[in-house]
Amino acid sequence: MGFWVHRRQQRGYYPLMKRITLLVAGLLVTLGPIAGARQDGLVPAPDRRPGEGLGPFPTLTIRNVMVIDGTGAPPFGPANVIVENNRIARIVNAGTPGVPSKEPVPPAAPNMIDGTGMYVMPGFVNLHTHLGDARKAPQNEYVYKLYMAHGVTTMRGVELAAQPMAAREKERSAANAIVAPRIYNYQRPGAGWASGLVDSPEKAREWVRWCAANGVDGMKLVAYPPAIMAALLDEAKKHGLGSTAHLEQRGVAQMDALTAAKLGLGTVTHFYGHFEPLLRDNRVQPWPDQMNYNDEQYRFGQVGRLWNLIHPPGSDEWKAYLQAHLKLNTIFDPTMTAYAATRDVMRMRNADWHEPYTLPSLMDFFTPNRENHGSYYFDWSAQDEVAWRNFYQVWFRLVNDYKNMGGRVTVSDDAAYTYNTWGFGYIHEMELLHEAGFHPLEVIRAATMHGAEALHEPKNQPLQFGIVRAGMLADMVLVDQNPIRNLKILYGTGHLRLNDSTGRTERVGGVRYTIKDGIVYDARKLLADVGAMVAAQKKQRKGQP
Repeated sequence: MGFWVHRRQQRGYYPLMKRITLLVAGLLVTLGPIAGARQDGLVPAPDRRPGEGLGPFPTLTIRNVMVIDGTGAPPFGPANVIVENNRIARIVNAGTPGVPSKEPVPPAAPNMIDGTGMYVMPGFVNLHTHLGDARKAPQNEYVYKLYMAHGVTTMRGVELAAQPMAAREKERSAANAIVAPRIYNYQRPGAGWASGLVDSPEKAREWVRWCAANGVDGMKLVAYPPAIMAALLDEAKKHGLGSTAHLEQRGVAQMDALTAAKLGLGTVTHFYGHFEPLLRDNRVQPWPDQMNYNDEQYRFGQVGRLWNLIHPPGSDEWKAYLQAHLKLNTIFDPTMTAYAATRDVMRMRNADWHEPYTLPSLMDFFTPNRENHGSYYFDWSAQDEVAWRNFYQVWFRLVNDYKNMGGRVTVSDDAAYTYNTWGFGYIHEMELLHEAGFHPLEVIRAATMHGAEALHEPKNQPLQFGIVRAGMLADMVLVDQNPIRNLKILYGTGHLRLNDSTGRTERVGGVRYTIKDGIVYDARKLLADVGAMVAAQKKQRKGQP
């Protein structure tokens, strides 16, 4: 580990799955998977091997580092960050910038990282994650290591996997028995229990109570009929369960984002439900006569046609909509990277990281296919891309205006669909928020403190992570470049720049260390492990040993 002075030796929606649609109150609504129908073929993460992460130590010192604390405060330093076991014990000044230190160089000490020239941030929080499946990426290890290599130390699974596996992986991660971010387990109504569909308010309350007793942290919702939605959210609040919702097009006419927020919804994920209340001349989107929601090119292509059908950004109606959410304390979790290919398929299909780090099986899944969810570029035209570019400009304005009012926006990736690979998509989401108008410090706050608040507030708990501050869990990210100057240095593939002294281009950056619960992981080693998995699958496909 290159920056160690000394150490002691130490031992998304998913692929199309069987679901059931029920006519409730005159509305066709997907109410969850048929019990036992989903067969992911997932391989649980292996036990953490010797040498995979070092610590936690009685004392770990990160010396001479610049601190970005995650609250939006400016960077400060040099500072020494002292960790005791799995918590930050204190942060102390380590000198005056630009002035040689008057203190003698400390001797090599056990468990010290020389952070000179480095930046430390809170571990990143990803609020919209899924594991893979047998067709995309069957090994959970692949997903976890991609996230950890990009500084993600906490993930909210919505749902991560079926309840039995999600609960087991959550427990193993909490015990640091596997190399994985800490896991918050959100499930869809009806998932996990043996009492059938959630098709009434009474069943909704019963299922929430079951969740509270079975290690479920919250709910991933769609646009349920009002009576069921109200029961789910009311009962969840009583039991300290969080909520996030993809307010799908089939139900949004009854359950848009503001209606759901008034019922108690905590987080609106994606864009669904935001634009429908702002429609200017209609109360429902004016679909073309050949519209078929089950044809995904129509489903997603029509989203891009919403941008000029609404009250314009900055109008009284626009401001009133955002102010209503602000009063309700709604969190916006946009997952813009999950749709970025819609505005430039070629760019996403040929991203730098695919060749070394995207499994061939995952690239196969991405390839246009009428059966794979999110692989809907059957005949994606320049007109489709232009519509989505226009849509993004309005979407950017929505989240940036909300942020400027004081609303909270978070960072998530909803991988792996639409050429969006785990981990890399998370950093891309940070770039997209920057493009929307967020200062890099606002982006980092969205990825850290605001994400942590979304997880702690439903439980009425004080923050345990999300800020570099004494008393917090030791979840941190160390990089050897300045992320405020260039967020691209957070990609595992780094940033390509010209070295004027050699006249050649070079790649710089990438996360150097990811620290979770005081355990230090070499992010480059994690990424190398991922690269080995990709290489092994390529060899297997060629019939090589």
